[in-house]
Amino acid sequence: MTPAVPTVGRPLRVAQFIDNYGPGSNGLMFAVQQLEGNLLDAGHEVIVVAPAAKGPNPHHGRPGRTEIRLPSVRVPKMPTRVANGRHFERTIEQVGKMRPDVLHVHGFGTIGVLGTWAAQRLGIPMIQTWHTDFDAYADHYSTVLPLLTGVVRAWATLTRGKFVSQHDIRQAEIRYEDRGRSTASLLAVCQKMLETATLVTTPSPKTAARCLQMSPNLNVRVVPNGVDPLPPGPPPFEHDGPLVLYAGRIAPEKGIPLLAEAFTLVHAQYPTARLCIVGDWQRYANIKRILAEGRDAGRIFLPGEQKRDDLGAFYGMADVFAFPSQTDTQALVLHEAALAGLPIVSVDHELQLVIDPGVNGEITRPTAASLAAGIMRVLERLPDDEWRTRAQARSVELASQWSIASQAEEMLRIYAEVAATGPGYAKLRPTAG
Repeated sequence: MTPAVPTVGRPLRVAQFIDNYGPGSNGLMFAVQQLEGNLLDAGHEVIVVAPAAKGPNPHHGRPGRTEIRLPSVRVPKMPTRVANGRHFERTIEQVGKMRPDVLHVHGFGTIGVLGTWAAQRLGIPMIQTWHTDFDAYADHYSTVLPLLTGVVRAWATLTRGKFVSQHDIRQAEIRYEDRGRSTASLLAVCQKMLETATLVTTPSPKTAARCLQMSPNLNVRVVPNGVDPLPPGPPPFEHDGPLVLYAGRIAPEKGIPLLAEAFTLVHAQYPTARLCIVGDWQRYANIKRILAEGRDAGRIFLPGEQKRDDLGAFYGMADVFAFPSQTDTQALVLHEAALAGLPIVSVDHELQLVIDPGVNGEITRPTAASLAAGIMRVLERLPDDEWRTRAQARSVELASQWSIASQAEEMLRIYAEVAATGPGYAKLRPTAG
């Protein structure tokens, strides 16, 4: 049962601490900016604490919004900047003077650590949202680990072990010995941050399970990010035969080489089929080489990165959406594709918010042969108008459960509930989420 919204008697002031707020666009930044807009539209105030970076910022200059940018460094081989640890004490003092009712921490990087420590120092209730699976990403982005773990160990010293101690780090290195020392240090911080939160929210049951594996007694609620249908548009290009689409960020952890290899097998059986990959495909040399080979062979269309509102035209012309990633915590593109009525083929068995296997798509093993077989099973059914209509209806039905409006209502309810606990309140009683 959904709890009633507590009455706080005045507009709320919510401080959002976010690690990835540019320079490039990404799902995390989009989700946080959506929350900012929801709060501002409802008459509340927002404080944004983020690394210094340039990026899309639709709420800049709006009344009731304050932005604090901290010195940052670029992460090698990633379109990301990370706060370098300077001005942290000054920022805690600055935030304290503004007296926020709630601190909302998005992520487990250096800004996330700062937000967690600020909540403890200032006695302010904190919400922690698990957006990014650091454990999964660590395998692909080893270059960022020394920076993050350096900050972690510095905080263990600066806080005299009150936030995370050297003992906590050593215990994590034992618990997660198979993941390596750097990743273990990060997981020690993730666990500590989760355990000090008043409330933890996650965008999917998959991520809720991750949190509870780390600390079984957490108060966790699943609140998927809301997505509305994208505006339609004319087909961006002409093509004959079935079209398989992937849209989203193109990076090592997204499984793009797996999709390209799988589609080579699909194309051998369906010579008129084409794969369209929408995104910045030239950033990583190995991925660029693989996709260019597919393009030159006539199998793959590469229209490049597109504005989000222009993606509706690509969803509208596609026949099936393929998702080769296992590292996503929700994947907004899955919801966008489902809202467009597309059947979906995915390799992530834990992420099934908008997939009903056998009805509106397939979930396969993360191998080229299995993914190719799943795509071909869907292609075989496409001529069946009854199956296609049923699949389309099921996709739209599942994705329509989490709109921008419904997420806004739920998150405003949670902000009011957490704020009503007042400073110094340690935990909320767990509720069904």
